[in-house]
Amino acid sequence: MSIYPIMLSQTKFIQRDKLNYPFEERGLQFGDGVYEVIRIYSGNYYLLNEHITRLFRSAEAVKINLPFTKEEISSLLMDLLKENNVTTDAKVYLQATRGSAPRDHVFPLDVAANVYAYVQPLPRNVELLGSGVSTITHRDTRWENCYIKSLNLLPNVLAKQEAKEQGCYEAILHKDGFVTECSASNVYLVKDGAIHTHPIRKNILHGCVRISVEKFANDLKIPFMENGFSIEDIGAADELFLTSSTSEIMPIIQVDGNLVADGKPGNITKQLQTEYERDAHISSAHKMAAE
Repeated sequence: MSIYPIMLSQTKFIQRDKLNYPFEERGLQFGDGVYEVIRIYSGNYYLLNEHITRLFRSAEAVKINLPFTKEEISSLLMDLLKENNVTTDAKVYLQATRGSAPRDHVFPLDVAANVYAYVQPLPRNVELLGSGVSTITHRDTRWENCYIKSLNLLPNVLAKQEAKEQGCYEAILHKDGFVTECSASNVYLVKDGAIHTHPIRKNILHGCVRISVEKFANDLKIPFMENGFSIEDIGAADELFLTSSTSEIMPIIQVDGNLVADGKPGNITKQLQTEYERDAHISSAHKMAAE
């Protein structure tokens, strides 16, 4: 159980074990909801505004009326850290569903959304960030609106589980031979000094860390190409990496048992990691403590 016992429910702070919803809750019965996972470093949010913007975009896409403004939920999330006295590395899970009502596919009338958030410790995985990870490839069987960060994650779960069973960190998803993203992260290929990734469309999640990666690449004068790449392109890649709020900028050194280039994190990936640490205010002392 989390060492942070206080959670946000609607606009109130309660003990985690006090949260209680009726069994006819639309998130439980339909996956009728959206969510965000927000990174915290040394007690401070990273990319909070980007996550809140995406939460509202997802909620609007599925017609859930959130009971607060962006400014109000941001303020409540800041208070959540204070209530738990969060000073170390952690993450917040934030979820909003359409609410509790008798089970019916049609939206219920005059039902308030159910919203909650809680904090969990999350130390940086410094070892894997330095050494890189192995992945598998997996056919993308998800729906067409993956830009919505919805609770309907069963295809993602199955892909991630297959990767786990093969001793790997992630599953690289592909459709019609072209890579979309991973089961829980965006993915990028580096070739001849340029970064390639799937264009922002409805069939992938618009990652918050991806926004940072594009900015870092522009600052470093590294071409950031939203032109996609194929499964076959992976074999000729100079580097490969993935990004998410929990994985940060993670080097991929092996795919389906085959090494990526020399099997070591590449120079561009390392440069992006350095920029990420600077942007997230991760100090050298902090990195050494994590090790």
